[in-house]
Formats: sequence, structure tokens, C-alpha cells
Amino acid sequence: MDDVVIYHNPRCSKSRETLALLSERGIRPRVVEYLETPPSAAQIKTFLKALGMKPRQLMRTKEPEYQALRLDDASLTDDQLIAAMVRTPKLIERPIVTRGARVAVGRPPENVLKIL
Repeated sequence: MDDVVIYHNPRCSKSRETLALLSERGIRPRVVEYLETPPSAAQIKTFLKALGMKPRQLMRTKEPEYQALRLDDASLTDDQLIAAMVRTPKLIERPIVTRGARVAVGRPPENVLKIL
């Protein structure tokens, strides 16, 4: 399974647990520390489509940046919310695991098992 990628934050316990879960199953994913290398708007759109989610569903709405940027404004478009995630990747829910075109959010970590 060399096509598995985890968008990882090493400071996040759920992200570390998800990476450990993959390792326990012998899967060595490509690790992208997304705070340093954020996904592009196109990648986020791909994640959203595969997950069947709207942008706010993939956002960490309790982060201070969410409030500071006034992202709770209902008039913001999907593209504006996605642009905010690209500019401020801390807002992206984590971890995201991909395998080919399949995508899962590791909350809880076991969610990723369905795409393996």
C-alpha cells in the first residue's frame, strides 16, 4: 500500500494515533506535515468531494483563527472557506488519510480503516 498518504500534525494526539494504527498494520504512509506543506485548494476540493463534505465540515471551528477570521459568516462561499484553509492550514481537520482517490478523516483513528 504505497499509495497511502497521511496529512499529519505530529502535535495532535489523534494524528499520532492514526499514524500508529497504520504502522501497526504494516502500512508505511507518505507523511505530509500539512502545517509546513499545506494542501492546495484543488487538493482540498478533492478531499471534500471524496468525503461528501462541505468546507466547514472539514474545518476546526473551535480554533481561535476561525473566530478571528470571521469564518462563521454564513455569506462566505465554499471557495472563500477553502482559501482560508490554504492560508491557515491549522484550520483543517486532522488527520486526513488518502489512498488513491479514497479519503478519510482519522477522527476517530479507526475511520481510516475503511479506505485501506
